Amino acid sequence: MKLVSSRLLLAVSALLLLPLTAVADNWLAWRGPEQNGVSREKDLPDAWSPDETKANNNLIWKAKVGCRSTPLVQGNHVYLINAVGEGANAGERVMCFDAQTGKVVWQHRFNVFFADIDISRVGWTNLAADPETGNLYAHGTQGFLICFSKDGKILWQRSLIEEYGRGGGYGGRFPSPIVDGDLVIVGMINSSWGDFARGANRFVAFNKKDGAVAWWSDPCDPPKGTITYYSTPITAVINGQKLLITGCADGSVLALKVRTGEKVWKYDFGGNVINASPVVQGNLVYISHGEENIDTNVQGRIICIDAGKLKDGKPTLVWEKVGIKAGYTSPIVHDKYLYVCSDSARLYCFEAATGKQLWEFIYGRLARGSAVWADGKIYVANVNAEFYILQPSPEGCKQLHKTFFRSTGGGFVETNGTPSVANGRVFFGTRDEFYCIGKKDHKAKPDLIPAPPPEAPAKPDAPIAHLQVVPADIVLSPGETATFKVRAYDAQGHLQKEVPAMWTLPAPTPPPNSTAKPPPLRAEIDTAGKLMIDKVPPTQQGYVMAKAGELTGRARVRVVTALPNKFDFTKVPEGAVPGGWINVAGKFTIAKLPDGTMALKKLADNPRPPLARANAYMNLPTSHDYTVQADLLGKEKRENLPDMGVVNCRYTLILDGKPDTEDKKRRLRIISWESTPKPRVDHSIVFDWKPDVWYRVKFSVDAQKDKAVVRGKVWPAKDPEPKDWTIEFEDATPNREGAPALYGYATGILENDPGAEIYYNNVSVVPNGK
Repeated sequence: MKLVSSRLLLAVSALLLLPLTAVADNWLAWRGPEQNGVSREKDLPDAWSPDETKANNNLIWKAKVGCRSTPLVQGNHVYLINAVGEGANAGERVMCFDAQTGKVVWQHRFNVFFADIDISRVGWTNLAADPETGNLYAHGTQGFLICFSKDGKILWQRSLIEEYGRGGGYGGRFPSPIVDGDLVIVGMINSSWGDFARGANRFVAFNKKDGAVAWWSDPCDPPKGTITYYSTPITAVINGQKLLITGCADGSVLALKVRTGEKVWKYDFGGNVINASPVVQGNLVYISHGEENIDTNVQGRIICIDAGKLKDGKPTLVWEKVGIKAGYTSPIVHDKYLYVCSDSARLYCFEAATGKQLWEFIYGRLARGSAVWADGKIYVANVNAEFYILQPSPEGCKQLHKTFFRSTGGGFVETNGTPSVANGRVFFGTRDEFYCIGKKDHKAKPDLIPAPPPEAPAKPDAPIAHLQVVPADIVLSPGETATFKVRAYDAQGHLQKEVPAMWTLPAPTPPPNSTAKPPPLRAEIDTAGKLMIDKVPPTQQGYVMAKAGELTGRARVRVVTALPNKFDFTKVPEGAVPGGWINVAGKFTIAKLPDGTMALKKLADNPRPPLARANAYMNLPTSHDYTVQADLLGKEKRENLPDMGVVNCRYTLILDGKPDTEDKKRRLRIISWESTPKPRVDHSIVFDWKPDVWYRVKFSVDAQKDKAVVRGKVWPAKDPEPKDWTIEFEDATPNREGAPALYGYATGILENDPGAEIYYNNVSVVPNGK
């Protein structure tokens, strides 16, 4: 095995450890170049007006597009993610503007699916940009993680839902990606396969240039409360160690080694998910929440912890404030002061070192966007259409200016985003418009950004403490090969060198609550780490394990066969799940029916939406031009019937278990995005299906040049197939690809009493026309 020189790797590592001067005229992450909501720009406006006819309005330009996230600024370009269109043409979009003129340079539109959120909540994640390449990273509502070049070309793309089982989220809120070194890192609540079948808050790092998985981290306890969270990580150097620090869905804030994903410490302080992002000053970490607490009935908490002083594996509490609900916004730390915006639009100022409250300023009734400190001022919006420019001091807060955005139809325009500041300009959006404000004759240079604490350099003779197998997660087909490498890291998280290893193929972890023992990969691996998947075509998954000395590292391998697929559940043990599928364990299981038939059953023992309602993905998100066929049977429980169906190219054909409120009959529906107030796709006909009857379902998507023809056919499985399609429609804004899946929504579930179950059999996925 050819080894990379350890001296070369250490030299590269040493370069990465040198303090980098952040570019003051860029805003590449949602909390700015210092990751704390601070800009060093000077001579920014004290007042402005959106009225272009007013003199001295400090309005550089505005655009007739809205957004609810934070714009990025890179060179002469401004980037944002937002919703676009309405009804059947609604979707999500990444846009690039000329920062000087507001002219649209490029835009890329993509559909939303696997969601039921209002269109006004689309585009709530923030973009991230890479200072080295200029590339842009977007995490979409539908689960896309897309890498764009700075001129709008897609360089690589992942589907986090279809590949890794990312949760659908609540209200459009998901963590935003961050870029650090060669990695793009994103957090999520996911459920995929093996030891990741259990729904949990995990983190995944991708190679920023090609999207290959570098590491997974599973550091959290089970999620609390809601089914999503959206704390965006930051990176910081504490005690000379480079860390990723983030709030989590289990009510904690934790730190990982940024290059390996290893957990360093964890501090529990909330009774629900943590949505705010942390800020760091020196070794002190500040973070807040607006939910339940674990030790009091009072809601909301702000904490300051010393991450440089660990006791029993967790940081030392410096100070805390209980009772301030700051769950949606993230704080600012600047000089000696911490600024926190509460959910009820109250801006608090604390002494950062002691937690002593200096003042409170009311700027509205409801807040979602975070504040930004720049040029001795704070720029912040409340939800109710008001944008403030404030002047803080140790003695108090002075209002310099307030702008109200009135809707053309009356009322107000929501403002949910966070401003960004660069090149003497302040950029922000409302629901309806996007603004660039500043002084037209601005020439002032920004203050220098203070150098961050340096990372301790790697030591060539440091003992190896961690093995990382790359790629860490891969999909192969029968007969394909892949070669894995082992990277060795020291205890500080520095890359030391690549090392040889002994390779094995251990058995996967059994599904939750299952006694079935999945077999190891049907494959061989040689001494150089080259994996050769058997040519026999079963879908499967398993692990590749490397051992060097007493240390081990592992990679995840999923094997998916090319179409056509036919799934034989008689070959899967009772209580197990089909190999190679995503988001199935703990939600579906193989069961034996009274007649001895082996079928896949949708479990109906937990009413939580991620468990009661689920898609079981059978193939890759790049699948296209295929037909899904399956036999479905729904059980009735307490007059409840489930929803059941199949998925093709991100359209779902559903036998709806709920009767219509008017004619009391059930429907056959084709949906894609059940947005409100009007779904993008929701085509239905009367189909009054019955419980305890096997129905055969056939679902085809024919993606043509300017549309997709979507057809469904349903009939009692005991009868011959009808000639005509049962339901059919054309989509002018088509989904052209997507993983085939089975869909189930078990209803009528009570505590300790299962609800309406679903059974699936004779499942196949074949190319159209075959």
